[in-house]
Amino acid sequence: QVQLVESGGGLVQAGGSLTLSCAASGRTFISSYVAGWFRQAPGKEREFVACISETGAFTRTADSVKGRFTISRDGAKNTVYLQMNSLKPEDTAAYYCAANINPWTGGLSKVDTRSYAYWGQGTQVTVSS
Repeated sequence: QVQLVESGGGLVQAGGSLTLSCAASGRTFISSYVAGWFRQAPGKEREFVACISETGAFTRTADSVKGRFTISRDGAKNTVYLQMNSLKPEDTAAYYCAANINPWTGGLSKVDTRSYAYWGQGTQVTVSS
C-alpha cells in the first residue's frame, strides 16, 4: 500500500509563492513511481497540474501553470515537490499528490486521473486577490 501525505498549502496573496511537498510514508519508495500533482476547485473536476518520471528526468506541466509551477523529486528524502510561483486567485484549489503504477512510457496518459492508483488526502491552497 502506497501512502502519500501532502503538506505546504496555505493562504497567500496573488503573486506569492508556495512549495508543496508529497512524502511517501512507511516502506513506500516514491522513486519507484511516476508522480503527479492534481488540483480540484469547488464545483469543478480534478485537473492535472504536473507529473514527473521515476528518475525525475522527464516532466510535464499543464499549460495553465507552465512557467509558474515546477515539479521535482528528491529520492533521498522520498518526497515530490511542487514549487508554485506567481500564484493567481484561479490557482485556489485543493492540491493532491498521486502515484502512478505504470511506467513513464506506458499505460494511460499521465494527465488522466485514472492512471493514478494512489492518492494523498490533499492540501488546500488559497490565493487572495
